[in-house]
Amino acid sequence: MTSVDRWQLPDGIEEVLPAQAATVERLRRRLLDLFRAWGYELVIPPLVEFTDSLLIGLGQDLDLLTFKLTDQLSGRTMGVRADITPQVARIDAHSLAPEGVSRLCYAGSTLHTRPKSLMASRSPIQLGAELYGDDSLAADVEVIRLMLATLDAAQLENTITLDLGHVGIYEAVLSSAGLDAELEATIFDCLQRKSVPDLTEALAKADIPEATAELIVGLVDLHGDDSVLADARELFAERAPEALAAVEALADVATDIRRQRPDINIYFDLAELRGYHYHTGIVFAAYVPGHGQALANGGRYNDVGEVFGRARPATGFATDLKALMALSPVAKAAQGAISMPDSDDPELLAKVEALRADGEIVINTLGGALDARCDRELVGSDEGWMVQNL
Repeated sequence: MTSVDRWQLPDGIEEVLPAQAATVERLRRRLLDLFRAWGYELVIPPLVEFTDSLLIGLGQDLDLLTFKLTDQLSGRTMGVRADITPQVARIDAHSLAPEGVSRLCYAGSTLHTRPKSLMASRSPIQLGAELYGDDSLAADVEVIRLMLATLDAAQLENTITLDLGHVGIYEAVLSSAGLDAELEATIFDCLQRKSVPDLTEALAKADIPEATAELIVGLVDLHGDDSVLADARELFAERAPEALAAVEALADVATDIRRQRPDINIYFDLAELRGYHYHTGIVFAAYVPGHGQALANGGRYNDVGEVFGRARPATGFATDLKALMALSPVAKAAQGAISMPDSDDPELLAKVEALRADGEIVINTLGGALDARCDRELVGSDEGWMVQNL
């Protein structure tokens, strides 16, 4: 290994340097203050947990994204979190166990064994909010509104498109097909890629009845504007009536969002099942032009807390602070700094303390060399220590 190789980072793992780090931290503070104003309380889950609690009941896709290691104290397997949402569900169900509705939020680093998409980071800084204890569409609408307010607070200059779907549609369509787990996983993958040839081939090999196969393939085309909902009602009316309630739920949520946010473009995708397999109802994502993946996404994931002894209705969303940073306006030039001589003069130190308390950056001059950020300096005079321009 050459000396150059020693400085290389793994693919998809980035360091955040001072200017970008300042932007990320400003965003983090601003967004957590926004969540607090909406009634969401901050929690800080651990970076690692035993896989018994971190992954149980949450599907193979999250398992594959999780780095695993052996705890040298207990000998048990631990995982580095790839998603904070299940941890917050554990906190709500077990550590807090409140009665009624609870609202929690978080911000922290995660780690993925592989990128979730071509350009995605493997070390996103995940920020999100979760609402527990309410199974109504009003709770889903609140979380979607908060997601949109989060993107507004990031001061994005792009138009936001809200993508809406519902897991119940997929489940209702497939429930009558009697598929085994392997075939269902294949169909799920084909639907996510919207690959009609692969989907048709998989259904033909499994000898699925023609009417059922047509219904499943029909999901691929159910994406677009409000006309999609009308097409879905017609398609499901006789073949999968159990899906109609989910279609109406989407219509109701869209109506509520438009009433409050008429500026938002809404796109329906009834075969979109983004994220992890623990979602159970409404799923949603926000997209902006020029960013190939969802900037924020979430959905309903009822009863994840059951594995911790307390099933709870739940809905929430998450975003990546690094992705928000990349799309936020370029920050103004950083404020200048004040140079101070390397001295233990009590009057000087008192002046420095007062300046720092007022938000100024005061940097000690070591070895007589000024820090490049300094545009002013502290100079002693008969009247005391004064700030002068350099």
